[in-house]
Amino acid sequence: MPASRLHGRILFLLLLPPLLWAGNFIAGRAINAAVPPVTLSLIRWSIALLCLLPFALRPFLRDRVHYYTYRWHVFGTAITGVAAFNLLVYWGLHTTSATNGIILNSFIPFLVAIFGFLFYRQLLAPGQLIGLLVSLTGVLVVVSHGDLQVLLTLAFAEGDVIIFLAMVFWALYTLWVKEIPPTINRTGLMLCQVMIALVFLLPLYLWESQTTSVHLENPQTLWILAYIGIFPSVIALLAYSKAVTLVGSVRASVFIHAMPIFGSVLSTLLLHEAFHLYQLLGMLTIFTGIWLANRTHRPAGL
Repeated sequence: MPASRLHGRILFLLLLPPLLWAGNFIAGRAINAAVPPVTLSLIRWSIALLCLLPFALRPFLRDRVHYYTYRWHVFGTAITGVAAFNLLVYWGLHTTSATNGIILNSFIPFLVAIFGFLFYRQLLAPGQLIGLLVSLTGVLVVVSHGDLQVLLTLAFAEGDVIIFLAMVFWALYTLWVKEIPPTINRTGLMLCQVMIALVFLLPLYLWESQTTSVHLENPQTLWILAYIGIFPSVIALLAYSKAVTLVGSVRASVFIHAMPIFGSVLSTLLLHEAFHLYQLLGMLTIFTGIWLANRTHRPAGL
């Protein structure tokens, strides 16, 4: 496939994760008071483990020797992309606004590009840089409601620092997962990553359980947990990992800018919030930036 073109199947793989992750933000906020951050992360990945086992166990056993060969990349992606990123996002949302969280989330493509250059000497084509800037402009239009004054008066709190750290971890995950050969089955790899993440989260959960309580009495909370454990965890992560393998880390990460679009649409459909002209303008700007970033031929390995 030419580097400048995206076939329908690959485009689907690139757009599915931000759609499901936008739903994760809405779902995570909905049960914020009922389920604390570490417990939410532990439940999320426990559900994901159960979903993965039936069809991931065989490739996991087949590729176990390769996991050791690439052990630092496997361990690094498990801690950064599976355990730490989601835990920090849930933690940060306790002390910051959704608007700030979305803005910080939009820095991921830039972090991927910066770390890719610093650690791997990956060069960014001019068209990709322009595309990143254009799509970021669209994000800022959406989250600021088209009002520049909103951006100028944003105050950053403790939660903003926590969420920005989560974005750093996700950028590292995006680069490291590219280093794991595509010959290693991504389903089995994810099972391995989830098991490592659960081992990491368990002692944190035991610590958290001493000071906080969990409320699972509401059936709606259980449905939300099921969604979080299946769709943004298993399906989105597998799709994103596959997309990074196919098109590279920078091109895949640009599509994260589509999250505010899907967040606006989901809020309109599920929460019956009004849809505004600035949201349409922001969506068009974001997709223009994504198109610009993906139309230019780029150096191999990005």
